[in-house]
Formats: sequence, structure tokens, C-alpha cells
Amino acid sequence: MSAAGSPTDHYDVLVVGGGPAGMMAAATAADAGKKVLLLEKNRSLGKKLNISGGGRCNITNAEYNTHTLLGHYGKAVNFLHSPFSQFAVGDTFEFFEGRGLPLQVEARNRAFPVSQKASDVTAVLSRALKRGQVEVVFDCGVTSLNRKGDRIASVSTKRGEFRADSYILATGGLSRPETGSTGAGFGWLKSLGHTVRQPSPGIVPLATKEKWVAKLGGKTVEGRVTFLLDGKRQFKTQGRILFTHFGLSGPTILNSAAQVGELLEAGTVTAEIDLFPHLDEGACDRELTALLELHKNKALKTVLKEWLPNGVWHVPNTLLPDLDMEVKVHSLRKDDRKKLVKLVKGIRLTITNLMGFDRAVVADGGVDLREIDTKTMRSNLIENLYVVGDLLDINRPSGGYSLQICWTTGYVAGQAVAATSGR
Repeated sequence: MSAAGSPTDHYDVLVVGGGPAGMMAAATAADAGKKVLLLEKNRSLGKKLNISGGGRCNITNAEYNTHTLLGHYGKAVNFLHSPFSQFAVGDTFEFFEGRGLPLQVEARNRAFPVSQKASDVTAVLSRALKRGQVEVVFDCGVTSLNRKGDRIASVSTKRGEFRADSYILATGGLSRPETGSTGAGFGWLKSLGHTVRQPSPGIVPLATKEKWVAKLGGKTVEGRVTFLLDGKRQFKTQGRILFTHFGLSGPTILNSAAQVGELLEAGTVTAEIDLFPHLDEGACDRELTALLELHKNKALKTVLKEWLPNGVWHVPNTLLPDLDMEVKVHSLRKDDRKKLVKLVKGIRLTITNLMGFDRAVVADGGVDLREIDTKTMRSNLIENLYVVGDLLDINRPSGGYSLQICWTTGYVAGQAVAATSGR
């Protein structure tokens, strides 16, 4: 990065937003020899990126079959073949590892820096900006995009107006607003005539009516969750479930949130958690009976701590208040054993709401992809405006898919503006 630009200067490319997509776009354009200015409203780059993945940064999903990968992007799939033919998962690995940041692949193909530090991802991008002599102005919130005919003529900021031949909008969506993702870009795009689907928290934890889950805060289990609407089963999913002080989270829950949100609009939603999805109720009862037989002189609480996963023995202790947890196993009644089995095969929690944008990993919504040339990420309405990252209406699950959209669209826009001649 070089010294901050001046409003009197003219640039080949102006990028609004110093998040993952914006930094990738700016670095790509600068590598191609363009004079690039990046405006960032915060006092540092990558503020949201630095806290992604719990501070570890799930940098991509290591699915190298692009057809399979794109199947995770819902209705956007038909728009994404061209950009992913230019920059796909293998290119993400090459970009970061080629710049000294080795990656490792964990469960469900999630790729992280070996260092386990999201800040190292930001550092790689910052070095790329510096190498390309990208000029960065911090603490420079944009207030408007100024249109002249079918082009952007300038952007207004509290530091004055800045001008360029091409503009890349990378201001992010509405998730984690404390990092600066306030959704301002959606308003600017609407004012320019674009169709913007109203964002809602897409990948987000669920709040529950039952407060006892706070006792399990931080505990993770592998299980199956069945969601019911007014008592009728709707869909089920299986994987890692995280109990929190307000309800449920973890990959399995996050990736179900959008569907749950739709159900909440129709009635009462219940989550039924099966802690032993690999066993039917009869097999589960036999497994518990065999364990009790082995420890017949121990207290029930001691045996449950061994049987139930990761400290969730609090569940029967809370939900079966008439059950004496100190009773010796040999004195446990058959009816109580059956109640235990039925409970762990279907722990019921009432879902009250999705948590808000402040806890969202990704907020969906954004610009209708029919109004974007996804071969270049250029607006079909404004000939020198490019739109990237979370401003695009692309639904995606957690697991690295969101950041891959940022890397891909940022790169494609950066290459596209590099191929244009100034006017």
C-alpha cells in the first residue's frame, strides 16, 4: 500500500470497501498495472475478516469439483459457472499458499490457515496491496455514488470527492454491523436503479424459549435435529450442534436457519434433538441397559456422565426432575430408564426466533444477479460499476462458501477492470 490518495488525483480503479472481496479486487487490478485507490471506512483493513471463523478464518471449502461446489449456492448456480471458471477453489489455495500462507483442510472440507489466525489472511492481502502500490484511504466512509448518464462520475466522502475510470463496490452485507457492514451499498445500488432483495440473517443461530440450555453453553454434540411446525415434522439434518446461552448454534443449526425462518412465519417451530441418531429407540435402550448392568452399584449420575456425550447429562437432570440422579443403578426403575431413552432420542426445544444481524455469519439478500454480468461482475445498468462479494444475492451455507464468493468475484472484477481502457 502506498500513501493515501488525494481527491485531486484520478485513478484507473476505485474500490469501495476493504474487506475480502475489495482487497482481492484491488490487488488483482493493481497486479495488472492499474492505478488503484481503495477507500475503507474503518481505521484498518479486514475488520470482519479478522473475526471470521471464530478468529481462525474458514478461508474456503476444499471441494475441487466446481460442479459439486456450485450446487451449494442454490438458485445462483447458473450465474456462477463463468466466474468460477476464472477463479475457483484451487486458485484460492494457490493464491494464499503461493504467498506464504499454508492451508489445512478439516472436517467437511473446511479449509483454514495452518496458523489458525484469520489475521494472517488479512496480512497476505495487505502485502498484495502494498506490492501493487494500491493507495488506501482509511476512515473514509463513502456517502454517495454520483452518477452521470450511465456511468459513475465520482464518489463523495467526508474527505471530498474521488474519481476513477472504473468503480468496484465491495461494501459487504448486513452481517456483523459492528465491523462496518451496515448495508449502505444496498441503498446506493437501489438509487442507481438496481433490484435489491431485502437482506435477512441467513446463516445465524437460533434462540429458544427454554432457558435451561444456558447450562450447556459451549457444549457441542453430534446429533440429528428434526424441525417441526405445529407438531408436524418438516425436515431434519444431522451434524454438529452447539448449545449456547441463548439457544442453538453450530454448523448444522446455522445451515438450517433460513428454512427455520420460513417455518417461524407459519407457526410454532420445535427442534427435536436426537443424541444417538445411529440407534433406534430399542437399540438405544439395550445399550443403556448393558451399561447399567456393568455399573449397577454406581450412582445414576456417574453412569450418565459416561453414556451421554460431552457433558449433556444436565439434560435429564433438568427435564426429568422426579428422577433421583443419586440413586444406585441397581435400584433404577424400568419406567425411569425408558423415560431416559425417550428423552435423549428427542430433546425438544421451542424456537422463538433467529438471532439478528449482529450474530449472523452471513446475511442473505442483495443485488439480483440478472442485473449483473457475472462474466465480469459489471453492472448491466451502470457501465463502469462492478459489484462483488456479499452485495450479491447468493445464498450459501457456512463452511467456507461465503469467502470463496468474495475471492472469486473480487478476482473476476479486478481482472475485468484491468482489461478496460480508461475514458
